[in-house]
Amino acid sequence: MKKLGISGLATLAALILWAIPSSAAIRGNYVEVRTADVYTGPCFANSEVGVEGRRAILTWTISQGEWQGVNLNGLSVMAVVRAKDNLGDPYHNPYPAKAIVIVDQHANAAQRRALVNFVQTAGGPLVEHIVRVDRAPIKVDFGSGMHHGTVTVVAGNLARIQTRSLCAGDSICGNEELYYPPLTKVAHAMPAYTVEEAFNGAGLGAVWNQKDDRSAYIGTFQL
Repeated sequence: MKKLGISGLATLAALILWAIPSSAAIRGNYVEVRTADVYTGPCFANSEVGVEGRRAILTWTISQGEWQGVNLNGLSVMAVVRAKDNLGDPYHNPYPAKAIVIVDQHANAAQRRALVNFVQTAGGPLVEHIVRVDRAPIKVDFGSGMHHGTVTVVAGNLARIQTRSLCAGDSICGNEELYYPPLTKVAHAMPAYTVEEAFNGAGLGAVWNQKDDRSAYIGTFQL
């Protein structure tokens, strides 16, 4: 587990702005929110094991690239996951999990198929069991400069994410660290504060609206 002070967050923020190597087939921005803190102290994390952290929302916004020979520039895709145990806990197996995939409404039929396949590859066992694929207008806004860490994602009336950067007031016990790593492969990632994460769709047997947790990652990806 990697120790992280609040002062180090600015450095992490700069890392995800690094250029991604041109050899990547597909690249873009990534945001992930969980129903358990990822930047936290062990005592807080232990209290959530077996109780929280079974659900997650992951969003990929593709800035450039092709998948299966299909151009996906400018499209977004989201996976909403519900597992049987805390995601990221090394002592328990959270799988099998159920997943809903929400594809960008602007995607054509070929792009939709490519987006679903991309999510299956990027998400691995998280999205091995896709129980539903929905279409929705996905609007993603990644803040920059002094607003870095502020992200808003809206997928129609199905899902919503809002984050902000962590600040000194978010350190509760003084020994916070990056307790759980990101759920998928990312190029660079920094923890962020989840203002809101909500899912109101069908297929997972649950809806939720969770607020005010240190449970997000913001980063870049390349595959």
